[in-house]
This record gives sequence, structure tokens and C-alpha cells, in this order.
Amino acid sequence: MAGVELLSDQGYRLDGRKATELRKVQARMGVFAQADGSAYIEQGNTKALAVVYGPHEVRMSRSKTLHDRAVINCQYSMATFSTAERKRRPHGDRKSTEMSLHLKQTFEAAVLTNLYPRSQIDIYVKILQSDGGNYSACVNAATLAVIDAGIPMRDYVCACTAGFVDETPLADLCHAEESGGGTSLALALLPRGGHIALLQMDARLHQDHLETLMEAAMTACKGVSKVLDQVVRQHLQEVSALTGE
Repeated sequence: MAGVELLSDQGYRLDGRKATELRKVQARMGVFAQADGSAYIEQGNTKALAVVYGPHEVRMSRSKTLHDRAVINCQYSMATFSTAERKRRPHGDRKSTEMSLHLKQTFEAAVLTNLYPRSQIDIYVKILQSDGGNYSACVNAATLAVIDAGIPMRDYVCACTAGFVDETPLADLCHAEESGGGTSLALALLPRGGHIALLQMDARLHQDHLETLMEAAMTACKGVSKVLDQVVRQHLQEVSALTGE
């Protein structure tokens, strides 16, 4: 898809957003009573569900037990109906394995694993509908689920994408923008301290442009963190009202 189609002369994108404008984010916590923590999130048309179990005794091989901190186990998957292309998505395919590893690295940087030695925390994330920014939606949903499970974190870990179209940095890319052929990156940020949990790029980028793109992604992540904070506060109010506290 040509870059001209992705950004109008007036500076508007395909879905009517301005360059740095985020897609609408809606989220709920505590959607599964059986899990220790759970959350559902919508970022534009991308929808993700996250479930957290633990901390609990390590169920993997004993050799993977860490005596000074918890092991974080992440599993990413996509529903068969999540894209327009209906195809069977085998568990453990290369893309899912890579995304699971990225999620593991992200939450190892955010969760206070040292509080739970010799234990395991399981984070399962599923994309129900895909329209760009799958990794970002998974991180944001998992953050809410971890908080719902009562597991301490250093900070919210918020993720967002950014990319270039016609030398203009765009934040929070949809599928059409991600597949438009330009450079894009995904950033997971702990916003209070500005600590980067994970940075992923899928193409080469001239170093002169990196700072601009990083700035757009970091600003977008901070915007997402404000939304997640509102969701957490709203959930706490609802729980307090139900328990009468």
C-alpha cells in the first residue's frame, strides 16, 4: 500500500486519526473468576485477553527452578477467527514462540520476581481480533491481569507501536499501516522511570530518524499508561463497592 494512501495531505490517517493520536482503548479487569488475574483490552479493532496464574509451585522441570526469584512463563496465541484469513494456527509455531519470548522478557523487567523465590507465574495471552499492534495489546492486557492477580510490579509496563509514513512519525499503528512497507517499532516502557523493557524493530532505520520514532513511541506509551491507570482505579472502586469497604 502506497504511503500517500496512509496519510492524507491534511495529515489524517486511514481511520481519521492525527499522526500522534492513539486508537481508542477500552479495558476490563477480573473477567475470569477461575484465574488469579485476568483482563480484556481493545485497542482500536485489536482485541486481546490475558489470564494470570500464580505465583505457585514450579510445575516445569526442577532444573528451571530459580532459587532467588520466580520463573515467568508466557504463552501467546491467536484465535483462528482473529484475522480475515481463516487458517489453523498450531500451538508453538515460530511467530507464537517469538512473541511468547518477547512477553517473557518484558515482564521479567517489570515484575518483582525476587519476592517469590522458587515459584512460577504463568501469563497466557490470546489475540481475539487482530488489526495491528498485537504485541502492544498483549502487554497492556497482561499488565492489567498481573495487577488483578495482586502481583507487585515496579511500574505499569505499557506498550505501543510507532512508524514512519512520508517522513511523518505515526503512533499506535493499525494493520494497514504496519503492512504498508515502512519502518515500524514496538516499545514496552515503564513510564515513571522511563525504563525500556523491550524494543523491537522489523526493518532498518537511519539513526537520524531513530530518536524521532522513539520519542513518538514513548509519548504514546505514556498516554496508554494513563488509560491503564484509570482502568485500575475504576476496577478498585467497583471491587470496594461490592465488598462494602
